[in-house]
Amino acid sequence: MIPRKFEPILFGFLLSGLMSLLVAGISTLRAAGLGPGFLSLWAGSWLTAWLFAFPAVLLVSPVARRIVRSLLSRDTE
Repeated sequence: MIPRKFEPILFGFLLSGLMSLLVAGISTLRAAGLGPGFLSLWAGSWLTAWLFAFPAVLLVSPVARRIVRSLLSRDTE
């Protein structure tokens, strides 16, 4: 098993992979249509997108967490 200290990195890896898979699929479908070669185009687009998405998630997620914390009330419910 993977040690718990790697949870943020693993979460970012999986989140970026799944999100880039979906976005690349939708973008490829809209640009090229559902025809011959669609899956290979999608795979190529996805891998390129994931290459950028993973580091972006790692860099942006701490900022997003801080923004969310600042927007939440301090009340305990």
